[in-house]
Amino acid sequence: MRIALDAMGGDDAPGEIIAGVFESLEFLDPDDQLILVGQEKEIKSHIPLLAKRKKMVSIVDAPEIIGMNEKPIESLRKKVKSSISVLAKLAKQGKADAVISAGNTGACVAAFQMRMRNLPGVNRPGISVVLPTFKGPVTICDVGANIACKPINLYQYAVMAGIQSEFLLGVKKPRIGLMSIGEEDAKGNEIVKKAREMLKSDPNINFIGNIEGSDIFEGVCDVAVCEGFVGNVILKMAEGLVKGLFQSIKHELMQEKLRLALKFKPVMMRIYKKYDYNEYGGAPLLGVNGTALICHGSSKAKTIKNAVLNAKKYSNNQINEKITEYLSNSAIRNSDEQGS
Repeated sequence: MRIALDAMGGDDAPGEIIAGVFESLEFLDPDDQLILVGQEKEIKSHIPLLAKRKKMVSIVDAPEIIGMNEKPIESLRKKVKSSISVLAKLAKQGKADAVISAGNTGACVAAFQMRMRNLPGVNRPGISVVLPTFKGPVTICDVGANIACKPINLYQYAVMAGIQSEFLLGVKKPRIGLMSIGEEDAKGNEIVKKAREMLKSDPNINFIGNIEGSDIFEGVCDVAVCEGFVGNVILKMAEGLVKGLFQSIKHELMQEKLRLALKFKPVMMRIYKKYDYNEYGGAPLLGVNGTALICHGSSKAKTIKNAVLNAKKYSNNQINEKITEYLSNSAIRNSDEQGS
C-alpha cells in the first residue's frame, strides 16, 4: 500500500511527522511504501538514514506550505505546489492509495474533496473522530468539514460513522444518536428534526433518537451525529477538559507528599493512555473516494504512526466499499421535500 504524508503539516512538522513515519515502518509489510510530501531539502535534513530505507520511504518535493491560519480555498488556488495540493494530486493520479495530513483542516477537506471526489451516493464528506470515554470509544461525525448541514448530510454521517464504528472499532450494531438540545422529539431546529425522521425511517440503523452533549460520556451512544460546527466545539471542549482535569489532579497530588504522588504516577499514566487521542491517529474524512486521514495540528510521532496504521486498516476493511453499498441500497434519498 502506498501512503502519502504531508511532511510540512502540523505544529511540529516536519520533525514529528518524519519520526512517526519511521516509527511505523516496523509494523508495515515489506511492500508498503510511505511517501513524504514537502520541501525536499528540509525533509532530507531530518532523515540522514533515508538511504537505508529507500525501498519503503520516498520524497516528493512540494516547495510551498499552507499555514494554519490561511484561507483554505484561496491558499489552494495560489499555492498549487503546496504539500496539501500535491498530496491530493497524488491520490487523484493513482500514485497514492491513502493520504494523511496534520495541516490546515479546511485546506485538506477542500483539496481532498476536489481531487478525490465523493463516493457514489455521498453528498458531503464528514470528518469522523473517536473520543475515548470510560464506557468505550464514541465516534463523532462531523467535527469540522461541513458547518452548514442539510438533513441528508446528517443521515449519511450516521451511516458512514456507523460503518466505521462497527468495522474499525468492533462495535456490534452501534447505537447512533443525533445531537440536539434535548432528548424529546420536538427539540432541535428543522434540520435536526428532518434528519431525525430520516434516521427513524431506516430500519437498518440502530437509531436511539436525540442525544445531549453529556450523553457522549455516559455510554448512551456509540456514534454521535452532528453538523461540523457543533462537532468541532464538542471536540475542542473535550480535549481542553481532559487536559485541564489531568493538570488539576497532578497539581493536587504534588501538593501532597512526594511519595504519595509517585505512588499514583503509574495509575495516572494508565488513565492518560486510555484517554489519549494520539492512540487513535488521524480522523478519516468519510465520504471521499479514497482513504484520507486528517490529524490534529499538534500531532506527535505516535499520532502519525497510528494514522499510518489506521490508513491501512481503513483500506483493508473496505470501509468505502461498505459505505457505497449501503447508500446504494438505502431508500433515503436527497430531495427538496427532505430539506436538501
